[in-house]
Amino acid sequence: MQFPIANRPKSATEWQTINWAAENRRVKNLRARIFKATQAGDDRKVRSLQKLMLRSRANTLMSVRRATQQNAGKHTPGIDKITVKTPKARGLLTDKLMEFQPWRAQPTRRVYIPKKNGKVRPLGIPTIMDRCIQARVKNALEPEWEAKFEPTSYGFRPGRSTHDAILDIWLTACKGRKTWVLDADIRGAFDNISHAPLLQSISGFPAQGLVKQWLKAGYVDGGIKHETDAGTPQGGIISPLLANIALHGMEDCLSISHKQATYRTIRKRVPYTIVRYADDFVVLTLTRELAEAARDKLREWLQARGLDLSEEKTRIVNLSEGFDFLGFNIREWATTRKTRGKVLLTKPSKDSVHALKKRLSAEWEQLRGHNAGKVVKRINPIVRGWANYFRIGASSETFQAVDHHNHICAMRWIKRTHPKKSVTWRTDQYFGMFHSGSHDKWVFGVKKTGFHLVKAAWISIRRHVKVKGYASPDDSSLKKYWDTRREAGGQLDRFTSRIASKQNYACPICGQALLNGEELHRHHLIRDVTDSARNNPKNIRIIHLMCHQQIHSPKYLAKAMKKGLLV
Repeated sequence: MQFPIANRPKSATEWQTINWAAENRRVKNLRARIFKATQAGDDRKVRSLQKLMLRSRANTLMSVRRATQQNAGKHTPGIDKITVKTPKARGLLTDKLMEFQPWRAQPTRRVYIPKKNGKVRPLGIPTIMDRCIQARVKNALEPEWEAKFEPTSYGFRPGRSTHDAILDIWLTACKGRKTWVLDADIRGAFDNISHAPLLQSISGFPAQGLVKQWLKAGYVDGGIKHETDAGTPQGGIISPLLANIALHGMEDCLSISHKQATYRTIRKRVPYTIVRYADDFVVLTLTRELAEAARDKLREWLQARGLDLSEEKTRIVNLSEGFDFLGFNIREWATTRKTRGKVLLTKPSKDSVHALKKRLSAEWEQLRGHNAGKVVKRINPIVRGWANYFRIGASSETFQAVDHHNHICAMRWIKRTHPKKSVTWRTDQYFGMFHSGSHDKWVFGVKKTGFHLVKAAWISIRRHVKVKGYASPDDSSLKKYWDTRREAGGQLDRFTSRIASKQNYACPICGQALLNGEELHRHHLIRDVTDSARNNPKNIRIIHLMCHQQIHSPKYLAKAMKKGLLV
């Protein structure tokens, strides 16, 4: 069937010539308007803006980019075995999505990934078309719920992280004097969420029918299709948002109100504080009896949504015993301080440390036969990323233990690589004072290039600043606040991080955050100069791989230089 010209683009989309900064700005502005209308209680305007977002070309472009370039599973096909990897294919996909046509969701492809406890986690991989449409629907639905979500919900929400959840627990325990903890675990949360209450929560949303299709689409496992009467498929772009919507309301269940007091003082005035990260949550309270009452209330609340607490993993503990949450161990320790005689510390959990050491040992084993440069390139991101995640806690001693384990692995690798060489030769060949400003002579590296292993102990402890209560990136009045909070975490080396910080950790081409899942490249403003001038930080911009390919394409280069997009 041929559609009239009004229902499709006048010409095919040229992926390499898209002005991503402008498209990103349009989507952000629409999200901000939906957020503001929700806060004002203007449901009619919210629905009107959501319809506008659903048919927005800018939203379609950003959704295709997210599904085909940013998401971790961008190269994983669904049941149709189709992936989109070229600019031309992304342009054709955009044009197809912009055509007006009814859509029927396809079943997901079931895959299994291993869990830490030895079991497997089922994932449902949608087709690439479904992923793009899910991203488009999410941009319409998410800002409405960002204006409604509880301030103590941190999982899979823009601008919030695990560090915010950990710090909220620490502040609640220290300032609110809540020392009893309900450490809860929901049994199979994503697989058992009841569809009826979830769909009721989003009633009136223009794309509710699409959401229902994704929930009911089923999955294909081993060539056999299975129906889904409950649950949200893990692996879909919209699934984390739907899970947050389904679990919204736990504070109301425990009669926690933030209207009677400011969020700063709420910890002291109410008996309960709940901190949730997706389906993982803890409840902090004053006594064991209150914790037991909270457990009973939440169990009844969850059962109405098709969920239940796991009897084996749900427990009530005192802070003096400690508990693990999001990789950290949070425990109250005795101290000689005159205040309370106790101090609350957040450290890497034993399971997290054990998992890291096990991974490092496996990586060193796989690197047998490779040169030292390859070893450094493989090990550094692991150590740097792990240390930067745990740098917000009392982790100095743990970092030293990790470095010691890494050193043992290095010695074992060297001995296997050069079994006939003496200890003195091995030491002189691979160890030295590579790290500037340090007198540590036991740093593994390549003496010809100076390329060396980083040590976790070099990562300084840095306290995290928790996000403000209800703050959301969709709130246009908090633009300056979110600009100051944008950072690169621990995924960048020192040189790249220094340049990225001057860019406020944003890509100068598309305007999005650098760490959005895409590969990063260094772009040289002036190429035909000496090496020293070429690699000067003033001559380099950190940009996304796709943006780098775009600005060097013949169709875009002239326009980019003319408009000064690289300045």
